[in-house]
Amino acid sequence: MPSALINVPKKAKRGDIIEIKTLMSHIMETGYRHTASGDVVPRDIITSFTCRFNGTEVFRADLFPAIAANPFITFFTTVTESGKFEFEWIGDKGFSETAQASITVE
Repeated sequence: MPSALINVPKKAKRGDIIEIKTLMSHIMETGYRHTASGDVVPRDIITSFTCRFNGTEVFRADLFPAIAANPFITFFTTVTESGKFEFEWIGDKGFSETAQASITVE
């Protein structure tokens, strides 16, 4: 069962640059591996990650088979108002996970 760990500061000052860290639990099968009987293990990866703040996209990443299992993504953004971060992971086989975190700007 996939699960996300999100690290967003609880508070920041207006105009601060903050670091956001995300970790998604996922096996990330590349599609290049074979079973003992020679069958290809089907690809099963997260293909995209998106972060929105108060509905506006602030970060996006397209992921490919070379990405590690349980992808850790960290990035920086500037905050000017209090609000909610929404995170979305999309992948193969209908995979879709979301998470959210709030921040208060003083």
